Amino acid sequence: MTKWVYAFGGGSSEGRSEMKNLLGGKGANLAEMANLGLPVPPGFTITTEVCTYYYDHAQTYPQELKAQVETALTQVEKVMGCRFGDVNDPLLVSVRSGARASMPGMMDTVLNLGLNDQTVEGLAKRSNDPRFAYDSYRRFIQMYSDVVLGVDHQHFEEILEGHKDECGYHLDTDLTAEDWKKVVAGFKAKVAEALGRPFPQNVADQLWGAVGAVFGSWMNQRAITYRRLHDIPAAWGTAVNVQAMVFGNMGNDCATGVAFTRNPSTGDNEFYGEYLVNAQGEDVVAGIRTPQYLTKSAREAAAASLPSMEEVMPVVFKQLDDVRHKLEKHFTDMQDLEFTVQKDKLWMLQTRTGKRTAVAALKIAVDMAREGLVSKEKAVERIDPSGLDQLLHPTLDPKAPRQVLGRGLPASPGAAAGRVVFSAEDAEAWAGKGEKIILVRIETSPEDIGGMHVAQGILTSRGGMTSHAAVVARGMGRPCVAGAGEVRIDYRAKTFTAHGQVVKEGDVITLDGSTGEIMKGEVPTVQPELTGDFGTLMGWVDEIRTMKVRANAETPLDARTARKFGAEGIGLCRTEHMFFDPKRIIAVREMILASDEAGRRQALAKIQPYQKDDFVELFEIMQGLPVTIRLLDPPLHEFLPNSEAEMADVAKAAGTDVSLLKARNAQLHESNPMLGHRGCRLGITYPEIYEMQA
Repeated sequence: MTKWVYAFGGGSSEGRSEMKNLLGGKGANLAEMANLGLPVPPGFTITTEVCTYYYDHAQTYPQELKAQVETALTQVEKVMGCRFGDVNDPLLVSVRSGARASMPGMMDTVLNLGLNDQTVEGLAKRSNDPRFAYDSYRRFIQMYSDVVLGVDHQHFEEILEGHKDECGYHLDTDLTAEDWKKVVAGFKAKVAEALGRPFPQNVADQLWGAVGAVFGSWMNQRAITYRRLHDIPAAWGTAVNVQAMVFGNMGNDCATGVAFTRNPSTGDNEFYGEYLVNAQGEDVVAGIRTPQYLTKSAREAAAASLPSMEEVMPVVFKQLDDVRHKLEKHFTDMQDLEFTVQKDKLWMLQTRTGKRTAVAALKIAVDMAREGLVSKEKAVERIDPSGLDQLLHPTLDPKAPRQVLGRGLPASPGAAAGRVVFSAEDAEAWAGKGEKIILVRIETSPEDIGGMHVAQGILTSRGGMTSHAAVVARGMGRPCVAGAGEVRIDYRAKTFTAHGQVVKEGDVITLDGSTGEIMKGEVPTVQPELTGDFGTLMGWVDEIRTMKVRANAETPLDARTARKFGAEGIGLCRTEHMFFDPKRIIAVREMILASDEAGRRQALAKIQPYQKDDFVELFEIMQGLPVTIRLLDPPLHEFLPNSEAEMADVAKAAGTDVSLLKARNAQLHESNPMLGHRGCRLGITYPEIYEMQA
């Protein structure tokens, strides 16, 4: 019989980290953390093979799956000491996706599953906190209705905001147990109105509905887009993780947070992350509340007033810091952690290889090799070659004047300027027309992935360093400023306001993702300096590699840059690029417009000194390294102007008539320039060109 379900927790597990293809990244790492003896809430993983079966068999499940799930659920009940659906002491579970490749926020999650009108009362009695119980119930109704039943979450936000306005409340934490009961009633009424049937009360139906929704989300549009952008095959499928709930929202001795074992923006070996007291995980990830810093040093560096976890919960923080070191040493890579504190007890909910910027990836790889965690070869393997391109992008010129509109959190480094748009759809439309754009959102969601991909940078008014916008932007190498609370965004008017200044759709702004600054207009940039860790890593590459690399270069600046980056010669010098210099293009055009060979030779004589000097300087810069010269290749009409004004200037300089220039342009024009009068065919027709170059 095929095993479709793998249990974990209670000090052991049926899986391990090497089973990522079967259990998904989340399931495999939960199993591994349980095997390491870390405090992991018990649960079970429904394998990726079930997802494949689901789509291969008209969205149905294997016959043995139900019994295996029931067996695994019974085991969770034994470890937790409570039963699923028990009206007096209910077990609640989370249902989450978990593909083998990390896809943060792209698929669906349901928390607090197992609550209904009866079990919520049992939870209230067990916790001795009716407010917590009904807060959890309203979260479950909203999330389940959105993810499983297809009732948009905005309906529930409107009900909640309406109740807060009616009562004069500003924060969710202002609501009492009685308030939450009224909100729950409103939520349930909205579901009944939208669907024509009540919110499901049977906990088994709830569970299978959530499992189906997670498998279904593997084929939602945002997941499809993310897989396409990151080359993840659809055939891999996702696993489903069902895990006992632990609660970060039971009071002030509870918390939830996200942490990285090293700084994902800079790569510094420092504990990095955020937490919220009396909150659940989606509050941190979704950016619903702006979280607090984990460490005292980070809080002080940001001049934040709210205390860090290190200060508020020193004992639990020490336990978390110990877990940090244990996991990084075990997995030999920077980890992205999710945790919950329930009544001063730490629970680890997830570990995975953390997404990081190119700068951080470089530093982490070099540092870990120096620390002996990985070999030089492994450090080199961990660097994505395309990611190194991020290091070659310009940064803001520190000497350039800048008009700062406001500040947020430096969520993903780098500098970007572009025209402001306020939706992912507009971002894609504007980018499709060749515009550079900045996507401005109150907070991003997985549906914004397409717009984020085409944006030069991302600005959000809510959320923290571990919000959806920050994590996805870092993975894409996009600069991001998050949690800019002083920015007021009006989607309807398509404007945002900061300190009294109004920025409209289409206005240009600049973001500095390294400092969190938002600036009006486009700020000049400077080219990066590649030293330090980059040079160290590339030195290791030189020790390992067998392939030599040459560069395309036509100018002395190109050649010097190529040598700076370690090129071992020029693989192609396209001489036509030398001819576009303003001092030379006039002589080139004279040559093209000449009516006979004598005229062409006269014009070429003007170009020859420039061409000779170019070659001499290139050879000197390359210091004996090979240089491959390609003689003039493109069709001649590409050197002639197109606008009337340019034609008049060229005709005057060449001492000819504009009509003659137009006629020559038409005569030389190629309908298929790839196969036209160019290259060696041009050299045969006009041998004097190649004579001059040679």
